[in-house]
Amino acid sequence: MENDRNLEALQRLLHIMDELREKCPWDSKQTMESLRCNTIEETYELAGAVLSGNLEEVRKELGDLLLHIVFYAKIGSEQGAFDFADVANGICEKLILRHPHVFGNTKVQSDTEIRSNWEKIKLSEGRKSVLEGIPEALPAMVKAIRLQEKAQGIGFDWTEKESGWDKLKEEIAEFETELKDGSAENREEEFGDLLFALIKCARNHHIQAENALEKTNRKFKARFQIMEDLIREDGKQLKNMPLSEMEIYYQKAKALLNQEKHTP
Repeated sequence: MENDRNLEALQRLLHIMDELREKCPWDSKQTMESLRCNTIEETYELAGAVLSGNLEEVRKELGDLLLHIVFYAKIGSEQGAFDFADVANGICEKLILRHPHVFGNTKVQSDTEIRSNWEKIKLSEGRKSVLEGIPEALPAMVKAIRLQEKAQGIGFDWTEKESGWDKLKEEIAEFETELKDGSAENREEEFGDLLFALIKCARNHHIQAENALEKTNRKFKARFQIMEDLIREDGKQLKNMPLSEMEIYYQKAKALLNQEKHTP
C-alpha cells in the first residue's frame, strides 16, 4: 500500500509538471541553465533544514528539490535527451552495480570494505582516478572531506586514530615555523595543510567537520546577536565599546543561551 501511495504521488507531480510547462508562462520558459542557481539554493536550504533537526522543514525542502529533479527531467524529455524514467532507471542500475554485497554474491565484513569496493567498481567503469567526480566548485571543507573519503576507499589512509593526531601536531609545528620566518604564501600553504589534517582527525572520530563548523557558526551568531541586544538595552553602542567590555556582554549572552538550553 505504501508503494502505491508513493507511485500515485509521483505520478501526480509528473502530471502537474506537464501542465505547468504547457500552461504557465514562467515555467514554460525555464531552461536547465535558468534553474541552476535556484537548484543550488534549494540544496543549501535542505542542508540547513537537516542541520536544524526540524523534520517538517526537511520534508518541505525535499519537496522543493524533488520539483527541480522533475523539472530537469521534463526539459530533458522535451529535448529528446532523457526523461524521468531514464533518470530513475539510471540511478537504479548504478546502485545495483555498486552494491554487489546486496544484489550479488560479494561478501563484506564492514562498511570500510563496502567503500573500498565502491571505489574499485568506479575505476572498473572507466575512471582514470579515484578522485574523479568531485565537483571543483564544492566548498573547500566539503571537498577536503570527499577527497579523504575517496582516498580512504582504496586504503590510502592512516590506520590508527593516534596517527591522525601525530600528523596534526606535525602540521601545527610546521605552521608555527612559517608564522615566525615564512612568507605569506608559505603561511597560507601550511595553514591549508593544518586544516586538512584537522578534518582528517575529525573523520577519525566520526565527526562531520562541515556540520560541526556550521553548528559553531550558528552558536556564535546567536551569542553575538544577544550580546548586541544586551548592549542596546543598557543604552550603549557597540561601535564605541572596548573589547574588554564587549567580552563581558558576550559572556552574559553565552550564559543566557546555556540557561535556555538546560531549561526543560
